[in-house]
Amino acid sequence: MQVDHGFTQPLHLLFGAIDAVPVVPVFVNCVAEPLGPVTRARLLGAAVGRAAQALGRRVLIMGSGGLSHDPPVPRIQDAPPEIAERLIAGRDPAPEVRAARESGVVRAVAAFAAGDSHLLPLNPGWDADLMALLAGGDLESIDARPNDWFAANGGHSAHEVRTWIAAYAALGAAGRYRVDTSFYEAIPEWIAGFGLTTARTLPV
Repeated sequence: MQVDHGFTQPLHLLFGAIDAVPVVPVFVNCVAEPLGPVTRARLLGAAVGRAAQALGRRVLIMGSGGLSHDPPVPRIQDAPPEIAERLIAGRDPAPEVRAARESGVVRAVAAFAAGDSHLLPLNPGWDADLMALLAGGDLESIDARPNDWFAANGGHSAHEVRTWIAAYAALGAAGRYRVDTSFYEAIPEWIAGFGLTTARTLPV
């Protein structure tokens, strides 16, 4: 599997390159349906956290994904055969195909920002509640949330918060933690709610 912008952009911003420090990429399915229950993301994160703790080293854990957003991307169950095939095996499209897709997204973004779109609007309240839940440490409470809850409140790409859940579960495997930084802004021009948090484990 190829690492995507979710991996590479944070590494570039923090370290200047994707190979500046040892990195273990952990893939969490946030797009390909049918999706497993969100519990699996939490349990995967906890397992990664226990493994990291066993190293006896200082470890930075990052989760990178959007909050509420419902971008204009096809879904496999609604896609015609040629689009479905692209979703399955079209990782490296031809330049003209990529250009056509990008221009379509640009048009959709302009319509969304102008309030003339069928896409689900951003949901800052939902984003804030989720960020507060993660900060509070009661991660098991999210297990009761069905997949439809994420899509209905945050859009189909809000499933990317599974990376946040996994990262916080990894941190929580080492004990209690404290959120030091929390920032949020809804940006319609990018069709997404953007958030950033930093947290650290507390001394025992």
